[in-house]
Amino acid sequence: MSEAQRPGPTAGLRHVALFVDQFEACLDFYQRLMGMAVEWHPDEDSIYLCSGNDNLALHRSSEAGSSAGQRLDHIGFIIDAIDDVDRWYAFLEAEGVTLLTAPRTHRDGARSFYCEDPAGTKVQIIFHPPLSTGA
Repeated sequence: MSEAQRPGPTAGLRHVALFVDQFEACLDFYQRLMGMAVEWHPDEDSIYLCSGNDNLALHRSSEAGSSAGQRLDHIGFIIDAIDDVDRWYAFLEAEGVTLLTAPRTHRDGARSFYCEDPAGTKVQIIFHPPLSTGA
């Protein structure tokens, strides 16, 4: 084991990169429905999106099943007001998004639900008191 000192804490996990086989549909989901803005579009197979405090990279899957070994469970979007979780649920339901669970309040005071993006990535919409500014 190294005797090196660990630097100070990170600023959080704010970047996720996904291989997607439904590139255009996923771009629409994250941009139009989730409200993320295009930060950088370096080529036709990659795009970087931002909501102001994070970064999501979408990379076109070059062949079917190329991400089959991926072990990602889900990604989450923090919501600042607990009541907005239900508003997000109603909005995404009206947009025809695949909803996996109904909103529920957890023992720790968080409230969330899960849906899927067009490529099948599980997305959590969550009010989480330690991270939400409205808590």
